[in-house]
Amino acid sequence: MSEVAIPVEPRNEFGKGAARKIRRADKVPAVLYGHGTDSRHLTLPGHALMIALRTPNVLIKLKGLEGGDELAIPKGVQRDPIKGFIEHIDLLLVKRGEKVNVEIPVTVTGDVVAGGLLDQQLIQVAVEAEATHIPSGVEVDITGLEVGTAVLAGDLKLARGVSLVADAETLVLHVIAAPTAEQMEGEVAVAEEAEEAETAGEEAAEEQPSA
Repeated sequence: MSEVAIPVEPRNEFGKGAARKIRRADKVPAVLYGHGTDSRHLTLPGHALMIALRTPNVLIKLKGLEGGDELAIPKGVQRDPIKGFIEHIDLLLVKRGEKVNVEIPVTVTGDVVAGGLLDQQLIQVAVEAEATHIPSGVEVDITGLEVGTAVLAGDLKLARGVSLVADAETLVLHVIAAPTAEQMEGEVAVAEEAEEAETAGEEAAEEQPSA
């Protein structure tokens, strides 16, 4: 995993007003913690951080810290629920060679057999990896998988040096039978009947005289 260098500044003002002021300057409030050290309050440039976070579990080299540069990984990102911009980030201090627990994405390649339908239950899986060699994800090739086939967390082919933290029996995905045209028509009919019954009930309630 490559490192992304981001300059940081110490943060001495706190509270909602101070946070809004920081964001207006296109910066993000942050807290750096780990290794038994006191938490450090920082600000990071918003655009550079947004670009860095496009990589899952990105390794960030924090430039300009008192005492020298440090490495960290994101452990908690708060975003605005509507606009999506980063409101705050927690950063975990890491060292080269150190093992950390992270969640990596599970991506699927290929297609199941005709008549089968993929049901993916897990989009991320917890693993332990060296902080400076966290894999970007793990791939599952589903080419030709038959109906009824299941892939468990223990079946995932992890990179060398990466070990599974999640329960090995956790279901990642399985292949189910695709519904037939008759089944789909039946489901649509049931849904329509339920909607008609609900509408009729609402109309009957409206027609009842009020007390």
